[in-house]
Amino acid sequence: MTASVEVSGKGILNIQESRQKFSLTRYSPSQDLDWFIQWFWIVKWDLRGQAPYEQVVLSHPNVNMVFEQRNTRIYGITRTSDIRIVKDEGKVLGIKFRPGGFYPFWKRDISGLTGRSVSFREAFGTDVRPLEADILAQDNERDMVLLAERFFRGRLPVKDDNVEYVHGIVTTISGDRDITKVDDLVRRFGINKRTLQRLFSRYVGISPKWVIQRYRLHDAAEQLERGEITDWPKLSLDLGYYDQAHFIKDFKAIVGRSPEEYVKGTKLE
Repeated sequence: MTASVEVSGKGILNIQESRQKFSLTRYSPSQDLDWFIQWFWIVKWDLRGQAPYEQVVLSHPNVNMVFEQRNTRIYGITRTSDIRIVKDEGKVLGIKFRPGGFYPFWKRDISGLTGRSVSFREAFGTDVRPLEADILAQDNERDMVLLAERFFRGRLPVKDDNVEYVHGIVTTISGDRDITKVDDLVRRFGINKRTLQRLFSRYVGISPKWVIQRYRLHDAAEQLERGEITDWPKLSLDLGYYDQAHFIKDFKAIVGRSPEEYVKGTKLE
């Protein structure tokens, strides 16, 4: 049986406002599936009579499969921010694969999915409509998850040890703010830089440099929302940037606003 899990909202921008617009619950996978699934996530909303809400998410280095009415798809990593429009009433079930966890199903370089999505049929060779209808018809969230788990148990791939290896590398990047360059990973894991880059292209879908930068930007956005940042030049250096200008440029390119504009936009009235 799965259990709901509390995890950081890192990557969900304007998180305080978002919580007023929709609910997000995450469930850990059963033990036999946790080598390739990081967690299941369920979003529900009821905005009837309200304006649509635009949610901006800084993507993680994970492939996601999303069961959505008449639009179930598998989504590769987006290089910039991901914008979701929430309107009317609805719910979705998502499966967040571990970094590398979708490779045993796809059996091709995951970099080929980066910046795009594919249909359920293209990924699994079957019509999704019966499963989609069953999952979205459930009132109980755990029943939604159990149906998805049943689907995967019928298609379990051969276990790939590289999935655990790259997951460990990505987890280290996420949790250690001192990792700001690819050379830091090379020293930490004793791996050749070119081998590391090939491994990430095949299993994760994006370069290790991108993953490092994205998690450090997650850290920055989280600190900005909490009002913790007062020394901009120090923050830029801590995140691995040569100077403040380069950090601001990257932040604006990904988030769509400068750090200063982001701070103003996240302050609650």
